[in-house]
Amino acid sequence: MSKVKVSTQTVIKQVERYLMGNYKRLPIVIVRGEGCWIWDAEGKKYLDMFPGWAVSGLGHCHPRVVKAICDQAKTLIHVANVPFYSVPQADLAELLSTHSFGGKVFFCNSGAEANEGAIKLARLATNPGRGKIVTFFNSFHGRTLATVTATAQPKYQAGFEPLPPGFEYCPLNDLSALKKAVDDKTSAVMLEPIQGEGGINIADDDYLRDVRRLCDNRGVKLIFDEVQTGMGRTGEWFGYQLSGVVPDIMTLAKALGGGVAIGAMVAKAELADKLVPGTHASTFGGNALAAAAGIAVFEAVEKEHLLENTKKQSKHAFERLAELKAKHTVIKEIRGKGLMIGIELAKPGAGVVSRCLDKGVYINCTHDCVLRFMPPMIVTKAQIDQGIDALDEALTEEFGG
Repeated sequence: MSKVKVSTQTVIKQVERYLMGNYKRLPIVIVRGEGCWIWDAEGKKYLDMFPGWAVSGLGHCHPRVVKAICDQAKTLIHVANVPFYSVPQADLAELLSTHSFGGKVFFCNSGAEANEGAIKLARLATNPGRGKIVTFFNSFHGRTLATVTATAQPKYQAGFEPLPPGFEYCPLNDLSALKKAVDDKTSAVMLEPIQGEGGINIADDDYLRDVRRLCDNRGVKLIFDEVQTGMGRTGEWFGYQLSGVVPDIMTLAKALGGGVAIGAMVAKAELADKLVPGTHASTFGGNALAAAAGIAVFEAVEKEHLLENTKKQSKHAFERLAELKAKHTVIKEIRGKGLMIGIELAKPGAGVVSRCLDKGVYINCTHDCVLRFMPPMIVTKAQIDQGIDALDEALTEEFGG
């Protein structure tokens, strides 16, 4: 149990008084996290199967990340990107480049910022007048005006009109629709290899290969938003490595910093060189503290063989979930890659999430009826079983046998 002594109701009243109400919160105050576990102010322990909206890919307070942050904080927390260089930033950029497709890196603070940078770079790198970005229904690219427009979901756009022009939407895995959308005004096609918030919708490998060919033939840049799929979530370092289709630009955030805010855009060198001084910047982007955390994430994944563990636990999770599907007719489909798993129900899933939480297991529901099961890469077989056993019970209680 945490040593922090707080009153749940006091904290909730404090938040309601001093914070904007733009988040829908549960009446739970989390005071501590360790590995796959979190504790609330009353001392209740929860198995976190959706840690920090996929930010805590190594689990909570991973020892390597904690040590890296503490050590770096004693030396240098922040130094300006102009006019200085810093060692942690250089080291993390090298790790990202050498573990992906050899591109150059721009650092920022979030996935939305990384996607903003990708949109700007794609437009900068194409001929004048080619500013259109093609994105996909049920995508999610961020909350800034440009990225919420790129996010082809009206529920996130309502009230923010007029939205910036220059975006067109297509259904995922529909090549004929994409061919119609890509024209001589198009600078880039932007997609998630697996749509996370959109319901764990997977871009087919053959489709991605066709998209790559289409972009090459039309002189269009291909952007992969790997904010959720990046850093090992799929069992590979990056989601594109499952299909072998290499993008021109890749964006990252969430698990990159092990819980510390950091985003990154990786671009092929010939594109990256278009981003000259004065074209784009980020005051805090890739500062020493965040970069040190990112380096520790790479070290943890490699030294603790977490890609291998992700594949191993994924296999077990899908086997267990297949048993659940055979038992519960409310389950329509189970889909995903690695430890990025969606369980689509025939009915709304909010009640299932609540029942799991009562049993000490936290999962998520998106698009009303898709349960998201995305445990940390450090998860064990026993923890997978505990989470799925709770889900089994919750489904029975909510919908019957």
